[in-house]
Amino acid sequence: MRRREFIALAGGAAAAWPLAARAQQSTMPVIGFLNPRAPADAPQFTAAFRQGLKDVGFVEGQNVSIEYRFAGNRDDRLPALAADLVARKVAVIAAAPSQAVLAAKAATTTIPIVFEIGFDPVRLGLVASLSRPGGNLTGVTQLNEEVAPKRLELLHELVPTATAVALLVNPAEPSVAENRTKVTMSAARTLGLKLHILNASSDRDFESVFAELIQLQAGGLVIGGGAFLTGKSKRLAEMAVRYAVPAIFESRDFVAAGGLISYGGSITDAYRLAGVYTGRVLKGERPADMPVQQATKIELFLNLKTAKALGIAVPKTLLVAADEVIE
Repeated sequence: MRRREFIALAGGAAAAWPLAARAQQSTMPVIGFLNPRAPADAPQFTAAFRQGLKDVGFVEGQNVSIEYRFAGNRDDRLPALAADLVARKVAVIAAAPSQAVLAAKAATTTIPIVFEIGFDPVRLGLVASLSRPGGNLTGVTQLNEEVAPKRLELLHELVPTATAVALLVNPAEPSVAENRTKVTMSAARTLGLKLHILNASSDRDFESVFAELIQLQAGGLVIGGGAFLTGKSKRLAEMAVRYAVPAIFESRDFVAAGGLISYGGSITDAYRLAGVYTGRVLKGERPADMPVQQATKIELFLNLKTAKALGIAVPKTLLVAADEVIE
């Protein structure tokens, strides 16, 4: 082969490679990933989601593409981000937590949606039943509602001299607030504690909530969950530190930001399972026929530095039981 012909052939092959790569990429299924956080807030969750995909044979960049849409901790951006994913005709939308799921649900009735939430999806109107969702949504829930009474028990174990505690709920999310109030009130009666119910549905409510806590002389605070309060876990932890209030929530974010203790379903494990379900949808399974899964792993996190600042002696049983102790 003449040198000039060889160069021309090689050049043509080199030019064809990017085209071939782009063609292969264009044939990959595309997942839309919708989340209210900022991208750097919890990389362990997206890593767990990708691990779940890998468990069923999908590797990002090799045989699947992911379009990430993070709202930067601004829930008001979620509807537009969900609409953008729908416009891009993604194969499936993976959405978490509930505020992102509701935005995705409002944006499409045809594209499959896999959710990850900490609440009952039937009460939230996402699915018809856990065993047969019946629409274009299915997904994974955490054990947060079921372990709500245990949070009060753990707080009581840390502050055994307290005779009154408070529960913070968001009245704008009645399905969550009513359940948490009911089960926590029952646990308080069992423990012989007086329970005060406090409400917050916006950031401006937090100052008055903590001021009222001090006025009531409540010995501790249980944060009741829900999309709004979950999204404010770091702010609530900072305020609990500032007001020197022993408080318990359901996620590690709260403890990492200075909160005393958290107890709840493993969010990381739930994201992994959501990744598995997303992969199964890509393989052709219908959300309507895929029972909602429940992530059963429970995690306990403690902030020993905060405990010492509050003058709390953490029982050795809790230190041994904790998945992580932050010092």
